[in-house]
Amino acid sequence: MFVDRERELEFLERKWREERAQLIIVYGRRRVGKTMLLREFLRDKKGVYFLATADSMAENVKGLAEKFSKLTGKGYFREVKDFGRLFIYLAEEIRNERVAIVIDEFQYLMGLEPGILSIIQKVWDEHLRNTRAFLVLCGSSIGMMEKTLEYRSPLYGRRTGQWKVGPFDIKAMRRMLPNLNMEELVKVYAVFGGIPFYLDLIRGLSVEDAIRERVLRKGEVLYEEPEFLLREELREPKRYKLILKGLSLGYESLGELVNFTGIDRGNLSRYLETLERLGLVGYELSYGRRKRGRYYIRDNFFNFWFRFIYPNRGDLELGLVDEVWLRIERELNAYYGQAFERLVRDMLRRKLLNFGQRRVARWWHRGQEIDAILELEDGLLFVEVKWKDLKRKEAEKVLGELKRKAEGFEGNKRYLLVARRIEGKGENMLDLRDLEDLVR
Repeated sequence: MFVDRERELEFLERKWREERAQLIIVYGRRRVGKTMLLREFLRDKKGVYFLATADSMAENVKGLAEKFSKLTGKGYFREVKDFGRLFIYLAEEIRNERVAIVIDEFQYLMGLEPGILSIIQKVWDEHLRNTRAFLVLCGSSIGMMEKTLEYRSPLYGRRTGQWKVGPFDIKAMRRMLPNLNMEELVKVYAVFGGIPFYLDLIRGLSVEDAIRERVLRKGEVLYEEPEFLLREELREPKRYKLILKGLSLGYESLGELVNFTGIDRGNLSRYLETLERLGLVGYELSYGRRKRGRYYIRDNFFNFWFRFIYPNRGDLELGLVDEVWLRIERELNAYYGQAFERLVRDMLRRKLLNFGQRRVARWWHRGQEIDAILELEDGLLFVEVKWKDLKRKEAEKVLGELKRKAEGFEGNKRYLLVARRIEGKGENMLDLRDLEDLVR
Protein backbone atom coordinates (compact mmCIF):
# COMPACT_ATOMS: atom_id res chain seq x y z
CA MET A 1 0.00 0.00 0.00
CA PHE A 2 1.57 3.30 -1.10
CA VAL A 3 0.59 6.45 0.81
CA ASP A 4 2.09 9.89 1.42
CA ARG A 5 5.61 10.72 0.13
CA GLU A 6 4.31 13.70 -1.86
CA ARG A 7 7.40 15.79 -1.06
CA GLU A 8 9.78 12.96 -1.98
CA LEU A 9 8.00 12.27 -5.27
CA GLU A 10 7.83 15.98 -6.09
CA PHE A 11 11.61 16.22 -5.58
CA LEU A 12 12.31 13.22 -7.84
CA GLU A 13 9.86 14.38 -10.51
CA ARG A 14 11.38 17.87 -10.49
CA LYS A 15 14.84 16.37 -11.03
CA TRP A 16 13.45 14.10 -13.75
CA ARG A 17 12.10 17.11 -15.66
CA GLU A 18 15.50 18.81 -15.71
CA GLU A 19 17.34 18.25 -18.98
CA ARG A 20 20.78 17.31 -17.67
CA ALA A 21 22.04 13.97 -16.32
CA GLN A 22 21.22 13.34 -12.67
CA LEU A 23 23.08 11.48 -9.92
CA ILE A 24 20.77 11.27 -6.90
CA ILE A 25 21.51 9.74 -3.48
CA VAL A 26 18.46 8.39 -1.60
CA TYR A 27 18.98 6.91 1.85
CA GLY A 28 17.27 6.19 5.14
CA ARG A 29 16.95 3.52 7.80
CA ARG A 30 15.74 0.05 6.90
CA ARG A 31 11.92 -0.44 6.67
CA VAL A 32 11.24 3.27 6.14
CA GLY A 33 9.78 2.77 2.64
CA LYS A 34 12.57 3.77 0.23
CA THR A 35 11.94 0.88 -2.15
CA MET A 36 8.19 1.58 -2.35
CA LEU A 37 8.98 5.23 -3.04
CA LEU A 38 11.38 4.44 -5.88
CA ARG A 39 9.10 1.83 -7.43
CA GLU A 40 6.26 4.36 -7.40
CA PHE A 41 8.53 6.93 -9.05
CA LEU A 42 9.58 4.43 -11.75
CA ARG A 43 6.07 3.26 -12.50
CA ASP A 44 5.51 5.31 -15.68
CA LYS A 45 9.14 5.77 -16.72
CA LYS A 46 11.65 3.95 -18.88
CA GLY A 47 14.33 2.51 -16.66
CA VAL A 48 15.59 -0.34 -14.49
CA TYR A 49 15.37 -1.14 -10.82
CA PHE A 50 18.21 -3.30 -9.50
CA LEU A 51 18.38 -4.68 -5.97
CA ALA A 52 22.02 -5.26 -5.00
CA THR A 53 22.93 -8.26 -2.82
CA ALA A 54 25.78 -9.17 -0.50
CA ASP A 55 26.59 -12.34 -2.53
CA SER A 56 29.56 -11.29 -4.69
CA MET A 57 30.49 -8.50 -7.07
CA ALA A 58 30.41 -10.93 -9.99
CA GLU A 59 26.80 -11.91 -9.22
CA ASN A 60 25.76 -8.27 -8.96
CA VAL A 61 27.41 -7.40 -12.28
CA LYS A 62 25.67 -10.38 -13.88
CA GLY A 63 22.27 -9.28 -12.53
CA LEU A 64 22.73 -5.66 -13.59
CA ALA A 65 23.93 -6.76 -17.05
CA GLU A 66 20.70 -8.74 -17.48
CA LYS A 67 18.65 -5.64 -16.56
CA PHE A 68 20.57 -3.47 -19.05
CA SER A 69 20.16 -6.10 -21.75
CA LYS A 70 16.37 -6.12 -21.32
CA LEU A 71 16.26 -2.31 -21.17
CA THR A 72 18.18 -1.78 -24.43
CA GLY A 73 17.34 -5.00 -26.25
CA LYS A 74 21.08 -5.64 -26.73
CA GLY A 75 22.26 -9.13 -25.77
CA TYR A 76 25.96 -8.24 -25.61
CA PHE A 77 25.47 -6.76 -22.13
CA ARG A 78 25.23 -10.33 -20.79
CA GLU A 79 28.86 -10.90 -21.77
CA VAL A 80 30.17 -7.90 -19.81
CA LYS A 81 31.92 -8.80 -16.55
CA ASP A 82 33.04 -5.34 -15.42
CA PHE A 83 30.79 -2.95 -13.45
CA GLY A 84 32.22 0.24 -14.94
CA ARG A 85 32.10 -1.05 -18.51
CA LEU A 86 28.38 -1.81 -18.13
CA PHE A 87 27.73 1.90 -17.67
CA ILE A 88 30.09 2.90 -20.49
CA TYR A 89 28.08 0.73 -22.90
CA LEU A 90 24.78 1.93 -21.44
CA ALA A 91 25.81 5.56 -22.03
CA GLU A 92 26.47 4.72 -25.70
CA GLU A 93 23.07 3.04 -26.06
CA ILE A 94 20.81 5.59 -24.38
CA ARG A 95 22.52 8.71 -25.78
CA ASN A 96 20.00 11.56 -25.29
CA GLU A 97 17.09 9.45 -24.07
CA ARG A 98 15.87 9.98 -20.49
CA VAL A 99 16.41 6.64 -18.69
CA ALA A 100 16.29 5.89 -14.96
CA ILE A 101 18.77 3.49 -13.34
CA VAL A 102 17.98 2.77 -9.70
CA ILE A 103 20.45 0.71 -7.66
CA ASP A 104 18.89 -0.23 -4.32
CA GLU A 105 20.84 -1.42 -1.24
CA PHE A 106 23.91 0.21 -2.77
CA GLN A 107 25.82 -0.23 0.51
CA TYR A 108 26.29 -3.92 -0.38
CA LEU A 109 28.29 -2.93 -3.47
CA MET A 110 30.35 -0.53 -1.34
CA GLY A 111 31.16 -3.43 0.97
CA LEU A 112 32.05 -5.84 -1.85
CA GLU A 113 34.10 -3.36 -3.88
CA PRO A 114 35.85 -0.65 -1.80
CA GLY A 115 36.64 1.34 -4.95
CA ILE A 116 33.08 1.40 -6.28
CA LEU A 117 32.65 5.17 -5.72
CA SER A 118 35.80 5.91 -7.71
CA ILE A 119 34.55 3.67 -10.51
CA ILE A 120 31.24 5.55 -10.63
CA GLN A 121 33.09 8.88 -10.51
CA LYS A 122 35.18 7.93 -13.56
CA VAL A 123 32.20 6.61 -15.52
CA TRP A 124 30.16 9.68 -14.61
CA ASP A 125 32.86 12.18 -15.58
CA GLU A 126 33.79 10.49 -18.86
CA HIS A 127 30.48 9.08 -20.10
CA LEU A 128 27.22 9.52 -18.14
CA ARG A 129 27.32 13.26 -17.43
CA ASN A 130 26.96 13.94 -21.16
CA THR A 131 23.81 11.82 -21.43
CA ARG A 132 20.33 12.26 -19.91
CA ALA A 133 20.80 9.31 -17.54
CA PHE A 134 18.95 9.48 -14.22
CA LEU A 135 21.08 7.45 -11.80
CA VAL A 136 19.77 6.84 -8.28
CA LEU A 137 21.96 5.19 -5.62
CA CYS A 138 19.79 4.09 -2.69
CA GLY A 139 20.88 2.50 0.59
CA SER A 140 19.73 1.51 4.07
CA SER A 141 23.02 1.84 5.93
CA ILE A 142 22.95 5.49 6.91
CA GLY A 143 26.61 5.48 7.95
CA MET A 144 27.82 4.04 4.65
CA MET A 145 25.50 6.09 2.45
CA GLU A 146 26.53 9.33 4.12
CA LYS A 147 30.09 8.55 3.07
CA THR A 148 28.95 9.20 -0.51
CA LEU A 149 27.99 12.75 0.55
CA GLU A 150 31.22 13.66 2.36
CA TYR A 151 33.74 16.16 1.02
CA ARG A 152 36.35 13.39 0.58
CA SER A 153 33.94 11.17 -1.37
CA PRO A 154 34.76 10.64 -5.07
CA LEU A 155 31.13 11.60 -5.77
CA TYR A 156 31.40 14.95 -4.01
CA GLY A 157 30.58 17.62 -6.57
CA ARG A 158 29.07 15.03 -8.92
CA ARG A 159 25.79 14.28 -7.18
CA THR A 160 22.93 16.52 -8.28
CA GLY A 161 20.66 15.87 -5.30
CA GLN A 162 20.08 13.79 -2.20
CA TRP A 163 17.13 12.89 0.00
CA LYS A 164 17.01 11.25 3.42
CA VAL A 165 13.71 9.37 3.68
CA GLY A 166 12.16 9.68 7.14
CA PRO A 167 9.27 7.99 8.98
CA PHE A 168 5.65 8.98 8.38
CA ASP A 169 4.18 11.85 10.36
CA ILE A 170 0.84 11.39 12.13
CA LYS A 171 -1.11 12.60 9.09
CA ALA A 172 0.42 9.94 6.84
CA MET A 173 -0.14 7.32 9.55
CA ARG A 174 -3.83 8.23 9.50
CA ARG A 175 -3.91 7.63 5.73
CA MET A 176 -2.24 4.24 6.13
CA LEU A 177 -4.48 3.19 9.04
CA PRO A 178 -7.78 4.96 8.24
CA ASN A 179 -9.93 2.75 10.48
CA LEU A 180 -8.25 3.78 13.74
CA ASN A 181 -9.66 6.55 15.91
CA MET A 182 -7.30 9.22 17.20
CA GLU A 183 -6.67 7.58 20.57
CA GLU A 184 -5.69 4.32 18.89
CA LEU A 185 -3.52 6.23 16.43
CA VAL A 186 -1.65 7.99 19.25
CA LYS A 187 -0.97 4.60 20.87
CA VAL A 188 0.32 3.18 17.57
CA TYR A 189 2.55 6.24 17.19
CA ALA A 190 3.84 5.78 20.75
CA VAL A 191 4.84 2.14 20.24
CA PHE A 192 5.63 1.73 16.54
CA GLY A 193 6.38 5.25 15.34
CA GLY A 194 5.92 6.11 11.68
CA ILE A 195 7.83 3.22 10.07
CA PRO A 196 5.60 1.95 7.20
CA PHE A 197 6.77 -1.67 7.47
CA TYR A 198 5.81 -1.83 11.16
CA LEU A 199 2.43 -0.23 10.50
CA ASP A 200 1.74 -2.78 7.78
CA LEU A 201 2.65 -5.64 10.15
CA ILE A 202 0.11 -4.57 12.78
CA ARG A 203 -2.75 -3.71 10.45
CA GLY A 204 -6.03 -5.07 11.82
CA LEU A 205 -4.72 -5.57 15.38
CA SER A 206 -5.34 -3.46 18.48
CA VAL A 207 -2.19 -1.86 19.85
CA GLU A 208 -2.16 -4.19 22.84
CA ASP A 209 -2.58 -7.30 20.65
CA ALA A 210 0.09 -5.97 18.27
CA ILE A 211 2.54 -5.69 21.17
CA ARG A 212 1.77 -9.20 22.39
CA GLU A 213 1.70 -10.89 18.98
CA ARG A 214 4.31 -8.96 16.98
CA VAL A 215 6.85 -7.78 19.56
CA LEU A 216 6.84 -10.03 22.63
CA ARG A 217 6.91 -13.40 20.86
CA LYS A 218 10.28 -14.87 20.00
CA GLY A 219 10.66 -15.47 16.28
CA GLU A 220 8.55 -12.49 15.21
CA VAL A 221 10.26 -9.88 13.02
CA LEU A 222 10.02 -7.10 15.61
CA TYR A 223 11.21 -9.24 18.54
CA GLU A 224 14.89 -8.45 17.82
CA GLU A 225 14.51 -5.64 15.28
CA PRO A 226 16.51 -2.91 17.12
CA GLU A 227 19.39 -5.32 17.75
CA PHE A 228 19.61 -6.24 14.06
CA LEU A 229 19.57 -2.57 13.04
CA LEU A 230 22.30 -1.67 15.55
CA ARG A 231 24.51 -4.57 14.46
CA GLU A 232 24.19 -3.47 10.85
CA GLU A 233 25.27 0.11 11.55
CA LEU A 234 27.68 -0.09 14.50
CA ARG A 235 30.93 -1.78 15.52
CA GLU A 236 30.22 -1.78 19.26
CA PRO A 237 26.46 -2.33 19.59
CA LYS A 238 26.81 -3.37 23.25
CA ARG A 239 27.86 0.16 24.33
CA TYR A 240 25.09 1.75 22.28
CA LYS A 241 22.48 -0.60 23.75
CA LEU A 242 23.51 0.44 27.26
CA ILE A 243 23.14 4.12 26.32
CA LEU A 244 19.72 3.54 24.76
CA LYS A 245 18.58 1.60 27.82
CA GLY A 246 19.62 4.53 30.04
CA LEU A 247 17.77 7.03 27.87
CA SER A 248 14.63 4.85 27.88
CA LEU A 249 14.71 4.86 31.69
CA GLY A 250 14.82 8.65 31.84
CA TYR A 251 18.54 9.40 32.24
CA GLU A 252 18.58 12.35 29.83
CA SER A 253 21.55 14.57 30.72
CA LEU A 254 25.17 13.79 29.85
CA GLY A 255 26.06 13.54 33.56
CA GLU A 256 23.21 11.13 34.30
CA LEU A 257 24.22 8.96 31.36
CA VAL A 258 27.88 8.93 32.47
CA ASN A 259 26.79 7.67 35.91
CA PHE A 260 24.40 5.07 34.46
CA THR A 261 26.68 3.66 31.75
CA GLY A 262 30.11 4.10 33.33
CA ILE A 263 31.40 5.45 30.01
CA ASP A 264 33.66 8.51 30.23
CA ARG A 265 32.27 11.81 28.93
CA GLY A 266 34.46 12.04 25.83
CA ASN A 267 33.58 8.60 24.50
CA LEU A 268 29.94 8.95 25.54
CA SER A 269 29.62 12.21 23.57
CA ARG A 270 30.96 10.47 20.45
CA TYR A 271 28.55 7.54 20.87
CA LEU A 272 25.62 9.94 21.30
CA GLU A 273 26.70 11.90 18.21
CA THR A 274 26.63 8.66 16.20
CA LEU A 275 23.15 7.80 17.49
CA GLU A 276 21.99 11.31 16.58
CA ARG A 277 23.36 10.90 13.04
CA LEU A 278 21.45 7.64 12.69
CA GLY A 279 18.23 9.39 13.69
CA LEU A 280 17.79 7.23 16.80
CA VAL A 281 18.56 9.90 19.40
CA GLY A 282 17.73 13.60 19.58
CA TYR A 283 19.10 16.48 21.65
CA GLU A 284 17.13 19.49 22.83
CA LEU A 285 17.84 22.62 24.80
CA SER A 286 15.51 24.17 27.33
CA TYR A 287 13.85 27.30 25.94
CA GLY A 288 16.16 30.28 26.36
CA ARG A 289 19.24 28.16 27.19
CA ARG A 290 22.35 27.50 25.09
CA LYS A 291 23.80 24.55 26.97
CA ARG A 292 22.96 21.67 29.34
CA GLY A 293 20.40 20.13 27.06
CA ARG A 294 18.77 16.72 27.30
CA TYR A 295 19.04 13.67 25.09
CA TYR A 296 16.05 11.50 24.22
CA ILE A 297 15.28 8.50 22.01
CA ARG A 298 13.81 9.97 18.83
CA ASP A 299 12.64 6.65 17.37
CA ASN A 300 9.48 5.55 19.21
CA PHE A 301 9.86 1.83 18.56
CA PHE A 302 13.43 1.87 19.87
CA ASN A 303 12.19 3.79 22.90
CA PHE A 304 9.46 1.22 23.58
CA TRP A 305 11.75 -1.75 22.92
CA PHE A 306 14.55 -0.60 25.20
CA ARG A 307 12.16 0.37 27.98
CA PHE A 308 10.00 -2.77 27.96
CA ILE A 309 11.52 -5.57 25.83
CA TYR A 310 15.26 -5.35 26.44
CA PRO A 311 15.03 -5.67 30.27
CA ASN A 312 12.63 -8.63 29.92
CA ARG A 313 14.49 -10.63 27.26
CA GLY A 314 15.37 -13.43 29.67
CA ASP A 315 11.70 -14.18 30.42
CA LEU A 316 10.64 -13.71 26.81
CA GLU A 317 13.28 -16.23 25.68
CA LEU A 318 11.50 -18.72 27.97
CA GLY A 319 8.14 -17.87 26.39
CA LEU A 320 6.73 -16.06 29.45
CA VAL A 321 4.75 -13.60 27.32
CA ASP A 322 1.78 -13.24 29.71
CA GLU A 323 4.00 -12.50 32.69
CA VAL A 324 5.96 -9.85 30.79
CA TRP A 325 2.77 -8.33 29.38
CA LEU A 326 1.39 -7.81 32.90
CA ARG A 327 4.54 -5.83 33.83
CA ILE A 328 4.33 -3.72 30.68
CA GLU A 329 0.60 -3.07 31.05
CA ARG A 330 1.08 -1.40 34.44
CA GLU A 331 3.40 1.24 32.93
CA LEU A 332 1.86 1.59 29.50
CA ASN A 333 -0.45 4.52 30.23
CA ALA A 334 2.45 6.63 31.56
CA TYR A 335 4.44 5.71 28.46
CA TYR A 336 1.55 6.80 26.21
CA GLY A 337 1.49 10.11 28.08
CA GLN A 338 5.15 10.84 27.35
CA ALA A 339 4.68 9.91 23.69
CA PHE A 340 1.59 12.13 23.46
CA GLU A 341 3.69 15.10 24.60
CA ARG A 342 6.25 14.35 21.86
CA LEU A 343 3.47 13.99 19.28
CA VAL A 344 1.93 17.37 20.15
CA ARG A 345 5.34 19.05 19.90
CA ASP A 346 5.91 17.34 16.55
CA MET A 347 2.52 18.52 15.26
CA LEU A 348 3.39 22.05 16.40
CA ARG A 349 6.80 21.95 14.68
CA ARG A 350 5.24 20.66 11.45
CA LYS A 351 2.46 23.26 11.84
CA LEU A 352 -0.25 20.63 11.71
CA LEU A 353 -1.29 22.61 14.78
CA ASN A 354 -0.69 26.11 13.48
CA PHE A 355 -0.69 29.26 15.59
CA GLY A 356 1.81 31.10 13.39
CA GLN A 357 4.68 29.85 15.56
CA ARG A 358 8.25 30.58 14.53
CA ARG A 359 9.84 28.26 17.06
CA VAL A 360 8.79 25.41 19.39
CA ALA A 361 10.78 24.21 22.42
CA ARG A 362 10.42 22.48 25.78
CA TRP A 363 11.34 24.30 28.99
CA TRP A 364 12.59 22.99 32.32
CA HIS A 365 14.18 24.63 35.35
CA ARG A 366 14.65 23.42 38.94
CA GLY A 367 12.01 20.71 38.80
CA GLN A 368 9.50 22.79 36.83
CA GLU A 369 8.61 21.86 33.22
CA ILE A 370 6.50 23.29 30.42
CA ASP A 371 5.73 20.86 27.61
CA ALA A 372 6.03 23.45 24.82
CA ILE A 373 6.70 27.15 24.42
CA LEU A 374 5.85 28.70 21.06
CA GLU A 375 7.38 31.93 19.84
CA LEU A 376 4.68 33.93 18.06
CA GLU A 377 4.75 37.28 16.26
CA ASP A 378 3.21 39.02 19.29
CA GLY A 379 4.49 36.99 22.24
CA LEU A 380 4.63 33.47 23.65
CA LEU A 381 2.16 30.58 23.74
CA PHE A 382 2.62 28.12 26.63
CA VAL A 383 1.32 24.58 26.10
CA GLU A 384 0.51 21.85 28.64
CA VAL A 385 -0.17 18.30 27.42
CA LYS A 386 -2.10 15.72 29.48
CA TRP A 387 -2.90 12.11 28.57
CA LYS A 388 -5.97 12.31 30.83
CA ASP A 389 -9.74 12.70 30.70
CA LEU A 390 -10.51 16.03 32.38
CA LYS A 391 -13.64 17.81 33.44
CA ARG A 392 -13.92 21.56 32.83
CA LYS A 393 -12.88 22.53 36.36
CA GLU A 394 -9.88 20.15 36.29
CA ALA A 395 -8.83 21.59 32.92
CA GLU A 396 -9.05 25.15 34.25
CA LYS A 397 -6.93 24.14 37.25
CA VAL A 398 -4.24 22.75 34.89
CA LEU A 399 -4.27 26.03 32.94
CA GLY A 400 -3.94 27.95 36.21
CA GLU A 401 -0.87 25.90 37.13
CA LEU A 402 0.58 26.53 33.65
CA LYS A 403 0.12 30.30 34.14
CA ARG A 404 1.95 30.07 37.46
CA LYS A 405 4.93 28.28 35.82
CA ALA A 406 5.03 30.96 33.10
CA GLU A 407 5.18 33.89 35.53
CA GLY A 408 8.92 34.40 35.07
CA PHE A 409 8.58 35.04 31.33
CA GLU A 410 8.09 38.54 29.99
CA GLY A 411 5.85 39.85 27.21
CA ASN A 412 2.48 38.89 25.81
CA LYS A 413 1.39 35.44 27.01
CA ARG A 414 -1.21 32.96 25.81
CA TYR A 415 -1.99 29.49 27.13
CA LEU A 416 -3.18 26.18 25.68
CA LEU A 417 -4.14 22.85 27.19
CA VAL A 418 -4.13 19.71 25.02
CA ALA A 419 -5.63 16.63 26.73
CA ARG A 420 -6.96 13.22 25.79
CA ARG A 421 -10.53 14.29 26.52
CA ILE A 422 -12.01 17.44 28.05
CA GLU A 423 -15.62 17.48 29.18
CA GLY A 424 -17.14 20.90 28.50
CA LYS A 425 -14.15 22.28 26.64
CA GLY A 426 -13.52 25.97 27.04
CA GLU A 427 -11.36 28.49 25.23
CA ASN A 428 -7.65 27.58 25.07
CA MET A 429 -8.44 23.84 25.27
CA LEU A 430 -8.06 21.07 22.69
CA ASP A 431 -8.51 17.31 22.92
CA LEU A 432 -8.20 14.26 20.66
CA ARG A 433 -11.37 15.15 18.77
CA ASP A 434 -9.78 18.42 17.63
CA LEU A 435 -6.51 16.69 16.68
CA GLU A 436 -8.45 14.06 14.73
CA ASP A 437 -10.08 16.78 12.62
CA LEU A 438 -6.61 18.18 11.85
CA VAL A 439 -5.02 14.90 10.76
CA ARG A 440 -8.04 13.94 8.67
